[in-house]
Amino acid sequence: MNEQEFQQKLGELISQIGALPEGERDGLMRVAEETKARHDKMRKTIADLQDSLDYLRLSVKYLVFDLEATRRENQYLRKLLERQNGHSAEPENPEHE
Repeated sequence: MNEQEFQQKLGELISQIGALPEGERDGLMRVAEETKARHDKMRKTIADLQDSLDYLRLSVKYLVFDLEATRRENQYLRKLLERQNGHSAEPENPEHE
């Protein structure tokens, strides 16, 4: 059930409750309003969670980019040190650092 269907069904329910006799109406109307409030709160919570996940995904992408750049810099600096020390050995595999 999507949001529009939920709102439509809830509206129909509230209309039907409004047609009930006064004694039966109050308790059911309160429950329907509480249900609507819980649904709205749940929808807001889900939207906040989605925003947090989006932020987390972006942060992870930046961290991976930074890690890759650090590995490249490390490999470059190792080559410079090897040249400076007169070694011509191949640099270590940067995947294991």
